[in-house]
Amino acid sequence: MENGEAKNGGPAIAVKGLRKSYGAQTVLNGIDLQVAQGETMAILGRSGTGKSVFLKLLIGLQKPDAGSIQLCGTMITDMRLDELNAIRKKVGFLFQQAALYDSLTVEENVAFPLRRMRKEMSPAELRDRVRELLSRVGMEGAVRKMPSEISGGMQKRVGLARALALEPEVLLCDEPTAGLDPITAGEIDELILKLQEERQMASVVVTHDLHDAKTIADRIALLNQGNIVIEGTFEDLRRSQDRFVAQFMREGEQETVCRELSA
Repeated sequence: MENGEAKNGGPAIAVKGLRKSYGAQTVLNGIDLQVAQGETMAILGRSGTGKSVFLKLLIGLQKPDAGSIQLCGTMITDMRLDELNAIRKKVGFLFQQAALYDSLTVEENVAFPLRRMRKEMSPAELRDRVRELLSRVGMEGAVRKMPSEISGGMQKRVGLARALALEPEVLLCDEPTAGLDPITAGEIDELILKLQEERQMASVVVTHDLHDAKTIADRIALLNQGNIVIEGTFEDLRRSQDRFVAQFMREGEQETVCRELSA
């Protein structure tokens, strides 16, 4: 699959001319991007470059100032909320802090979207589905635990199980390894890779970590000052003569060495 084209001839995600500003600050300055079904795209960039805003626009949590967003074959830019909610069922979202409900057990957290969106499921079917999801992320032994009783890495695993509950066509991940130690971060990367191979979803992973992007992404888009500076494979970025890209790669590789030494 090349240039974001899916097997059926259309991309799972297609963004054109996407613009977003807050007051005088331009966050995204006319972004064009496509992601094919079964492809993982990493959005790289320093803090404050609009990576998380891009995800929020993709899922309709915010509205762009200009441009279009096509998700799972449907143009969502000017959709009513009820129409948008129907499309959101096809999208799984892994939040930066896992965003588990503190008052619910691990099992109840994963069951939450199923209870809302799959009301036809019997209690037994719901329980079996939740156990299956937790087993896939290695958390089947924590069903009765509260989020406060498990580590940050385990919370991310549970968050990933919840994101997969409705069998999404698209997976969006916001800094999936942020705040984790190097070993746990590596485990989360490998888990995302494994699930991607099993499900063949279109995935967008926002990260500032070059090692993450190299590990899990088919293609990488590097953002700077609201623009995509370069889009391509890790090797394309590594060979780039662009000044900003070269500096970003040097800094990222130095950070990776530090990460490996501390593991």
